[in-house]
Amino acid sequence: MDMLGYVSYAIPFLGEWGDIIWAPLSGLIFYRLFGGWKGALGGVANVVEELLPGVDFIPSFTIMWMIKYFRTQRRSKSIQPI
Repeated sequence: MDMLGYVSYAIPFLGEWGDIIWAPLSGLIFYRLFGGWKGALGGVANVVEELLPGVDFIPSFTIMWMIKYFRTQRRSKSIQPI
């Protein structure tokens, strides 16, 4: 999803203007992917990040995925079968 957000920069003159369309869409996708209050908070933060000029380089989807993945890994390792 982060790579999809970078596509607007590949098209000349689109850049930041493409983010006006992408920002609310990415916020909705973020919420649907991660759900709950973390997904809602992350979705709002993602919309703000996409709308602010110059901070589009932050891979918010990747960061959230890594947080969820490594927390799941830590929990599954802490539960040992008897």
